[in-house]
Amino acid sequence: MIPEIEGASLRDIKKFQEQKLVELLSYVKENSKYYQRVFQKHNIDISEIKTLESLEKIPVTTKEDLQLYNDDFICVEDHQIIDVVTTSGTLGEPITFVLSDKDLDRLAYNEYLSFACAGITKDDRIQLTTTLDKRFMAGLAYFLGARKLGASIIRVGVGSPELQWDSILKLKPTCLVAVPSFLIKLIAFAKANNIALDTTSVKKVICIGEPIKESDFSPNILAKKIQEDWNVELYSTYASTEKSTAFTECEEQKGGHHHPELIIVEVLDEHDKAVKEGGKGELTITTLGVEAMPLLKYKTGDIVELHQDLCKCGRNTLRVGPVLGRKKQMIKLKGTTIFPQAIKSVLNEVDEVNNYVIKISKDDFLNDKVTIKVEADTDQEILRKTLQQKCKTKIRVTPFIEFVSKREIHALMFPKLGRKPIDVIDERNCIT
Repeated sequence: MIPEIEGASLRDIKKFQEQKLVELLSYVKENSKYYQRVFQKHNIDISEIKTLESLEKIPVTTKEDLQLYNDDFICVEDHQIIDVVTTSGTLGEPITFVLSDKDLDRLAYNEYLSFACAGITKDDRIQLTTTLDKRFMAGLAYFLGARKLGASIIRVGVGSPELQWDSILKLKPTCLVAVPSFLIKLIAFAKANNIALDTTSVKKVICIGEPIKESDFSPNILAKKIQEDWNVELYSTYASTEKSTAFTECEEQKGGHHHPELIIVEVLDEHDKAVKEGGKGELTITTLGVEAMPLLKYKTGDIVELHQDLCKCGRNTLRVGPVLGRKKQMIKLKGTTIFPQAIKSVLNEVDEVNNYVIKISKDDFLNDKVTIKVEADTDQEILRKTLQQKCKTKIRVTPFIEFVSKREIHALMFPKLGRKPIDVIDERNCIT
């Protein structure tokens, strides 16, 4: 199912979004204490903002703004708040978001569109390996979307390869929603327990939380390792609590499709100006149809490239390419600029690495310092030399490598109150 607006001409999509933008501006001026102050401080007359281009008159909203003035973004009365979630806090203190009944319907519609985009139908059975508790929006979104789609749902939750395989073998899901690196653990468990991967019911995996594609949409090392052992189709999806919207690949697998009825997308440079077509910059979003906590020009911190060429699937919407890195996690190491994802790609190539956490800090001279904490069962010195050589070849620098126990790596990856595994810890300028 392709919504009519997603198959419309680019001109009609733009006109549709501009109409929704006018409605949104009127709504936040009436209901948002935060944006009321912004409009007043910057002498913004919202009647002058009628096109997507004129959005440049509005200053960006940042994660720091959300943290400092969290409650001022809320546009509904307390009795209208149905659900409360928080961000994962990957780059700092978690932020609270509230949802109204209308927002929950929108969330269901968003994930319904995303599942449908990946070719999943009501005849599928979807196993969720994500949590629905701990104030986590994603697990709730997948559940609501699958329910709206009419598909069967198996709520297993995070971790426990044994329980995951028990459900796969007994209940025969056709699709998983999973973190790609967790699939590696499922494969290892299957091999250790003589489970025939080539005969399982699973045909597709919606991959969350980690990239599985290079910038040209070819499979990255992680995806290749999965598909070497398990013949499943892997679909990228990219979302966050702040967006309340997902960008999921269609069966052409050339980037996550934009849903123009749910979100306005910009890619901005370091001066908050739109990059040229084909340029890379920070994804900046304006939410449409959100009632409780709508956002205007919110800078996500994710560096991406937009793809405007038409897709063979019939949708005329733009597509978001793989996240190239997070702006706040950019590292300047020995004169070389890198993102943690480049280091992850190196680590994912080496089978002997069981688990890892990348720790970013400052040295005594306030220069960036990177320590890779590695858990492995093999000879440490041989593995250290292997990793150092691969880092030098692939990213031109060699971070410090420290071997740790299973207990220590587990404590780093799964901190108290955590909802998903952590593989990057940035201690440089964490927001508090």
